[in-house]
Amino acid sequence: QVHLVESGGGLVQPGGSLRLSCVASGSFFYIYTMGWYRQAPGKQRELVAGINTSGGTNYAYSVKGRFTISRDNAKNTVYLQMNSLKPEDTAVYYCNAGPPDMSYDYWGQGTQVTVSS
Repeated sequence: QVHLVESGGGLVQPGGSLRLSCVASGSFFYIYTMGWYRQAPGKQRELVAGINTSGGTNYAYSVKGRFTISRDNAKNTVYLQMNSLKPEDTAVYYCNAGPPDMSYDYWGQGTQVTVSS
């Protein structure tokens, strides 16, 4: 069992930055593919960024060049650095963890990010 806790959300002006963190409890963090998803009101949850066990990353087209996902296996933590934030980035951001075959996964409770002037 893995328990995920996100933090770092908040209110930021357009063009600003935030860094989200997701700490995982339990063992074997290093075997999990980690991802950040987001869900805006009235929209489906979408993948924002993912990082595999080898450090390989992938990003949604809408955030490429602005967001960076990274992981620190020693701290059981995955990060999402978000720069040049736009109002359309406003959403609840969720952390996700699962084995490479994604036969099961875990979700955090989410953290709200609001981009507004």
